[in-house]
Amino acid sequence: MSNRRWIKQIIFIALALVLIIPSWRFIDKKIIKQKKDIQSSSVINNMILNSIAFKRNGYLPAKYSCDGLNVNPPLKITEIPTNASSLVLIFNDPDTDTGQWTHWLLWNISPTTKIIEENNIPEEAIVGQNDFGNKKYEGPCPPNGTHHYIFELYALDNKLNLPDGADKNMVKEAMIGHIITQTELTGLYSR
Repeated sequence: MSNRRWIKQIIFIALALVLIIPSWRFIDKKIIKQKKDIQSSSVINNMILNSIAFKRNGYLPAKYSCDGLNVNPPLKITEIPTNASSLVLIFNDPDTDTGQWTHWLLWNISPTTKIIEENNIPEEAIVGQNDFGNKKYEGPCPPNGTHHYIFELYALDNKLNLPDGADKNMVKEAMIGHIITQTELTGLYSR
């Protein structure tokens, strides 16, 4: 390679680095700012999810499992942000061999909802498709051992415009950029 050609390549690389590195720094700063915004929002909006049926990190009664009535437990929501337009509830088992297994999926829950009654769907909520292929609550039913069951609750700044039968992946994708705050409630179950 001639010296002239080699010098041109060095200059090209140097110019590329001068242009690319500042854009990386800009993207990094933007990501850090978004994380700080979410963290500060979560501190201001301490939404809480509880149940009178079981204690946080305690065992879910069999009534709410496939061994019982297979109905959803009662849930109580407090400290919902005043700027929330809707809520999303996802009930997952993260301890399966295949990863997260969705047992229940609700979206467009009214932000005025303070209680989700046992064996009940909030009036305006839309029920999504769980990983059993059904549009309903399916309780814990682990094949063996003790599993964690997590109720994830999200407050959004909008309502989700999704087709009937949407699944968790579609809901999570639609939530991107709209989450004000989130909370969760974990229960255990073993057979």
